[in-house]
Amino acid sequence: MQTLTFSEMLALIDDRSAALRAAAAAAGMAAPVPGCPEWTVEDLIAHLGEVHLVWAATVAAGPASEPPSDEVVGDTEPHGDILTWSANATAALRSALQEAGPDRMCWTWWEETGVAPNTAGAVARHQVQEAGVHAFDAQQASGRGETLPLAVATDGVAEYLTVELPTNGPWPYEPGTVVLSTGPGGSWLVDLGPEGVHVLEGGVHGHVKRTATVTATPSDMVLSFYRRDIGQPLQIDGDPDLVPQLLAWPNLD
Repeated sequence: MQTLTFSEMLALIDDRSAALRAAAAAAGMAAPVPGCPEWTVEDLIAHLGEVHLVWAATVAAGPASEPPSDEVVGDTEPHGDILTWSANATAALRSALQEAGPDRMCWTWWEETGVAPNTAGAVARHQVQEAGVHAFDAQQASGRGETLPLAVATDGVAEYLTVELPTNGPWPYEPGTVVLSTGPGGSWLVDLGPEGVHVLEGGVHGHVKRTATVTATPSDMVLSFYRRDIGQPLQIDGDPDLVPQLLAWPNLD
């Protein structure tokens, strides 16, 4: 279930990208990024800027069966002041999304699975999470990792479970069911089996034989999905192996 409007998504992309730049300036360009061990803060800024420019071109291209070529995307290398370049890349993404509107079709990496629409709105939704998690990365690099804003985290749990997770194909381990509980942020039942992932949102799930239950805040849940250090272990009841397998399974490249 999507919890954000299109205009809210655009505002959050701006907000979280600006938060990344503010934290990056505080940390310094050479600071290491704990959540991305091979990167410096400068690498992190360059990555998000490239992502913004590629998706700006993808959305602007409209309906397509494959991503735009390098020639269409254009130069994605940072130049000049990297923070200014980053702000311009965010503005390019925001402009492309605003012009397209939420319903314009475009290429997406998840379209072949049919788990989410291949629209500018779905791109905007995922880019909220991209900017949100990387803002956390920059904050960690500056020594003060902050909780994800509630709106980002709450929608982020649902977006990850219904877009990222089902694109990974059949579950390769023993079948199981995991209940993910985020308190007021909602709860989800994740059924893992040889046919893939099935997610049921809401309800108590009392009639389902669960293998494990995870309880966390929405922010801690999302950051754990993306394998970030939240400073304490998740609260897990039941099978001690299933949840670590679930977190390690997806290809997040």
